[in-house]
Amino acid sequence: MRTRRLTIVAEDPSLQVGSGDQRRILTAEVEIPYEELAEGPRGHRVHVIDYDSTSDTIYAPLPAEAYANGQDPFLNPTNETILNNPNFHAQNVYAVVMRTLARFERALGRRVEWSFGGHQIYVAPHAFSDANAFYSDRDRALLFGYFPAAEGNQMIFTCLSHDVIVHEVTHALLDGLRQRYTDPSSPDQAAFHEGFADVVALLSAFSIPEVVRAALESKRGVPQSVSRSLLTKEALRKSVLLGLALQLGSELSGVRGEALRRSVQLRPGVEWLQDPFYCQAHRRGEIFVAAMMNAFVEVLSNGLATLGDVNGKGALDRGRVVQECADTAERLLNICIRAIDYCPPTDLRFGDFLSALITSDQEIVPDDSRYRFRDAIRANFQAFGIAPASGQVASGAWEPPVDESQRLDYTGVHFEALRQHHDEVFRFLWQNRGILKVFPDAYTKVLSVRPCSRVGPDGFILEETVAEYYQVLTLKARELKRLKIEKPANMPEDLEIKLYGGGALIFDEYGHLKYHVRNRIDNRNLQQERLQSLWDSGYFDQGFNSGQRFSALHLARMVRWPLGYAGRG
Repeated sequence: MRTRRLTIVAEDPSLQVGSGDQRRILTAEVEIPYEELAEGPRGHRVHVIDYDSTSDTIYAPLPAEAYANGQDPFLNPTNETILNNPNFHAQNVYAVVMRTLARFERALGRRVEWSFGGHQIYVAPHAFSDANAFYSDRDRALLFGYFPAAEGNQMIFTCLSHDVIVHEVTHALLDGLRQRYTDPSSPDQAAFHEGFADVVALLSAFSIPEVVRAALESKRGVPQSVSRSLLTKEALRKSVLLGLALQLGSELSGVRGEALRRSVQLRPGVEWLQDPFYCQAHRRGEIFVAAMMNAFVEVLSNGLATLGDVNGKGALDRGRVVQECADTAERLLNICIRAIDYCPPTDLRFGDFLSALITSDQEIVPDDSRYRFRDAIRANFQAFGIAPASGQVASGAWEPPVDESQRLDYTGVHFEALRQHHDEVFRFLWQNRGILKVFPDAYTKVLSVRPCSRVGPDGFILEETVAEYYQVLTLKARELKRLKIEKPANMPEDLEIKLYGGGALIFDEYGHLKYHVRNRIDNRNLQQERLQSLWDSGYFDQGFNSGQRFSALHLARMVRWPLGYAGRG
């Protein structure tokens, strides 16, 4: 048995189907990797601990026997069970986290590690009484809050929102893939963490057929066909994409709902990136979400246009529409996840990710003439003023690591070791530092070496090795002129600052370098922009905690584990 199916809330309890007394919260059975579970549920990567720090309560988990032999203890749950049974809440978070983890590993073609070094991430479904949820690398945990609804006696549980769970576990996964993305940098980098998590959450929702089916449901019931007039780009934005965003977060607007509503309603415009309102991380991330989801709508609309009418009446079969939407979301989600490997490890800009999207998809799907994902992505990013960072203007893909007149030195570099060992990658990097323009005077460290076996939508297998290195240079502000970098006005001459750089090395199946995706430490424009942004934000002010991780910036509060749990795993 390689997989198992568990019941989850398909979106959140506000998304319901049926009418009158038969109205029920929409659920779905999702497929996740199989493993024998301990009580919690607890597996080899996810450990649910249902501890409530507000009431100092530990909820008793279901015994391991409830999940033996692939059983689902909550088939066809009632609304009462969904809303009030803490054991169902525990299953819901476990299944959604595992589904998201499996999705990342399948897209990347390898295992994904947590950033904190342990094998298991703790998940607390009822961590505290507050309208909040967050990932904490310090606690190695995903923590979900609960709070009373604005009306009535119902309690709102963030652990029942598919969007919130996927959003937070995506932060954890991205932190494992690119740990330096939580370093203080330009507004784009912090915004990317937020926007990427929202995009993964939305596309994950649309990859669940039950969610799409519910979004297409009309007031007259559930027709077997859908009029083409309801499937234009504008209609899809309003009925499906915007409809789901409006449904989400009626009570969760303080957590994620409001941001999603603004994102999908944001009209294209190159002025948003310069608008001061969109300099804050969450808000700037909305621009990224808008560009990605508009690309999704465009590809979906183009795909639906190729489907045949039902009996020639200008309508499409509802089942085929649902499947097309789920397939498009699945494909675009895979493109987004794979692109992380083609991003620089420090000081990420939206344009960097755009080039990474194009390059990663081009590698595994050379011919995109059928679905034209890359055209849609390019066009919609550029509609929001985001241009590829690559020098290859026509395609937007990353350029080769060196020009044809140069030759990389592979002397003494062993192929098998290059796929496994940090020191071997560093040797290759060091002996080619001139050609690759690696700054020689900075502290340099290879952060990861990751062999990958990626499978494309047509079954094509792409073997690659992705290595990541970063550089740091510590100097006084007055020394910036050595690198032809101007310090911000009024910055003290003796202020100590750190410049960061680094790159991702993409090797083919024979150990030859295909791409060197980097942000150079001596990139004058990039470093000046970063320093000015940090200076304007007060980062260098006395008392600013430069050691804050992303969780401390993103989250309202932290909680402590009960005695006996801290440090385990």
